Amino acid sequence: MNAVDTAQTPLIQAQLGRKLRVLFVSHAYVVGVNQGKLDAIAATDRVDVGLLVPSNWKAAEWNRTMPVEKPYPRIKIYQAPVLFSGRGGAYCYLPWALGRVLKDFQPDLVQVEAEVFSVLAFEVAMWSRLTGKPSIVFGWENIERKLPILRQLTCQFVLNTVSALISGNEDGAKILRRWGYTGRLEVMPQIGVDTQLFAPKTDRDPQAEFNIGFLGRLVPEKGVDTLLAAARCLQERGLNFTITVCGSGTERIALQQAAAVLQIDKRIIWHEAIRHEAAPAQIGTFDVLILPSRSTPTWKEQFGHVLIEAMAMGVPVVGSDCGEIPHAIGRSDLIFKEDDAIGLAAILERAIADPDWRQEVGQYGIDRVRQFYSHQQIATRSLNLWQQSLDYPPEETLECA
Repeated sequence: MNAVDTAQTPLIQAQLGRKLRVLFVSHAYVVGVNQGKLDAIAATDRVDVGLLVPSNWKAAEWNRTMPVEKPYPRIKIYQAPVLFSGRGGAYCYLPWALGRVLKDFQPDLVQVEAEVFSVLAFEVAMWSRLTGKPSIVFGWENIERKLPILRQLTCQFVLNTVSALISGNEDGAKILRRWGYTGRLEVMPQIGVDTQLFAPKTDRDPQAEFNIGFLGRLVPEKGVDTLLAAARCLQERGLNFTITVCGSGTERIALQQAAAVLQIDKRIIWHEAIRHEAAPAQIGTFDVLILPSRSTPTWKEQFGHVLIEAMAMGVPVVGSDCGEIPHAIGRSDLIFKEDDAIGLAAILERAIADPDWRQEVGQYGIDRVRQFYSHQQIATRSLNLWQQSLDYPPEETLECA
């Protein structure tokens, strides 16, 4: 495990005369496994970490209200009901509920993890304006779209208030610049990888049939049909392999039918969606993990967190050039063009035929995660950004498209 570089935190303490108090506000941290970054920050013993999450968050994909999990005692967790639960851009806290949390925790800085045009970001920006204390907004938005007038006004207010922005991907950072933001802007994922949970496996049977894995939603934009077409190419070339597909979604039956038409159905093992705590065991059975996403007019891959989980385990990853995938992987010989089954098949053929290259790529993934994507590295970058933002004035008036 990488130690968090806390070289900047003494400067923070010198300014404040005590620990920095940072309050995170986001529905993402209702799930305990997502709180690892926050615990890594708290583990420095130089920052008091508070967290406000909805007590009534309804996850649309599971159609149920999520209980608030509290696996890390170093994080002071607040929970309060929200209006419009489950609607990422529209949900918000009642003003007095948010006010009670802010009064109790007394943060020096608030980091809200919601889009810059969200009601939640507006609420935090209002607090920042009233108190003069800094706020930071993290967002994933990576599609250029025309915002309704109320969203535009919200966006302008937030951009004119924040001390810094964090984008989860390069495309999102470009959009924020096109909207006129000229302040501090970092690109890093919202959540890192627990490198103890997602650790390299050494017990993979070298005699087992080559296993190509997919873990994700079974929807058109995830491009699993491209993987099936590539598998047909591999079969025609006489290569031996198995494909393990883990996921659920609207395209499951259609994909199973397509596999039968391509006459590769006997090579495919179908599993339902894998819970996060079971993901390391499943990924550990893969010889390579594929993320064959494709862009649509309203969506492109914002990051692909499963990529860095597999990389942390030393499992080679291959992805399309959709959205943030090439930046997350960072290596051109592991990238193919969207919908290019032949290009994907060529990379997979090399992975099957060249175990030395596969081992090299696996070690590359481990090193890349340790350098950029562990919880500890995300914590370090957050600490540095906060140091820069403590006394940073708001920018000139900005316009949102």
